[in-house]
Amino acid sequence: MFTGIVEEVGQVETLRINGDHGTISIKAHKVLEATKLGDSIAVDGICLTVTYLSAHHFHADVMKETVRRSSLSQKRQGSYVNLERAMRADDRFGGHIVSGHIDGAGTIENIIPDGNAYWYEIKCKKEILDGIVEKGSITIDGISLTVANVSEKSFKVSIIPHTREQTTLGHKSVGDYVNLENDILGKYVQKFMSRQLEENHELTYEMLEEYGY
Repeated sequence: MFTGIVEEVGQVETLRINGDHGTISIKAHKVLEATKLGDSIAVDGICLTVTYLSAHHFHADVMKETVRRSSLSQKRQGSYVNLERAMRADDRFGGHIVSGHIDGAGTIENIIPDGNAYWYEIKCKKEILDGIVEKGSITIDGISLTVANVSEKSFKVSIIPHTREQTTLGHKSVGDYVNLENDILGKYVQKFMSRQLEENHELTYEMLEEYGY
């Protein structure tokens, strides 16, 4: 589990995609501290397992599902990526619950300055938008962010200078792909409610109490 608080920006050294799977090597420093083989590191929000370690980089395998759902296949040698180690039990919970399992990729539609901040508008599929609510949480390339606005085809977030400087968002341009993960708590509620509607159950206080809410 992760929190969406990026620890450092790493750099892709090699990326080999053979059809629908491959391997990736990433140059890093901070996230390598106390990291062991088999540990998890979120790379642009994608939970990857460390398969090789050195003093300055790590390797991970990339599976078919990862290539299909994420923007990882768009990366090249030298591309910047957001990195976060899996959360420890005694850590502060600074962001929100992030699983590292990407729901899909979105496209940056607009980047608009607003005082010292920037508005980022992200276009994505309806299935992802259906799980996004205004003032709720969203993970963009592994960054825990608050949704400021949702429309029929896109959503917006406001990015403060610190976030642009400490993550890859400062390197992004209109048209770039980003990885998206919806709030996992919202996913559970959405699935629960869809089942109730399929069974023609109305939402009542009694029903919520029955299921422990």
